[in-house]
Amino acid sequence: MRKFAKALSVLTLAGLGLFALAAPASAHNSLTGSNPADKAVLDAGPAEIVLTFDQPVQEGEGLNSIAVTGPDGEQWQGGSASVDSNVVSAPVRELGPSGTYTIGYRIVSADGHPVSGELTFNVNTAGSGTPAAEGDPGWIDMDPSAGGGNGDDGGMPIWVWLVGAVVLLGAGLFVALRIGGGKQPE
Repeated sequence: MRKFAKALSVLTLAGLGLFALAAPASAHNSLTGSNPADKAVLDAGPAEIVLTFDQPVQEGEGLNSIAVTGPDGEQWQGGSASVDSNVVSAPVRELGPSGTYTIGYRIVSADGHPVSGELTFNVNTAGSGTPAAEGDPGWIDMDPSAGGGNGDDGGMPIWVWLVGAVVLLGAGLFVALRIGGGKQPE
């Protein structure tokens, strides 16, 4: 009976340890604000997109991007995204048709995980701008067959954590039974 109690104690402590260590891994950046705001209605297009996150964003060429897609399916960002701590911004070309524009973003959080999302805004008055063309500064290849992104968030697969947990629990049980395996007086 004592072996069972020791084994149960080891399993309980190992399980609690796994849960305690797993909590910080889910702390990725979150969008806390934007200019223009999500679902904003504007009379004229913005000159810049500004996204604010709750934590700093990694800096580096090609790590972060902001795409502005118009109702015509064309891209309207005017350059590459820039980072200032937890604020990511990108210039916007003078917009063309009126309608709904989508802001798509992909940033790399301070912990190294990519974070992506979308916002929208509406423009009531058509502008006279021209969309970005392939090769322009800030152009983003949005063709999924181009290999740029597969929707994977870059995190470790869950099966690796499960196998690790089983191995850790098995090792703990083995050690507990070996240490407590001697004959005990009753």
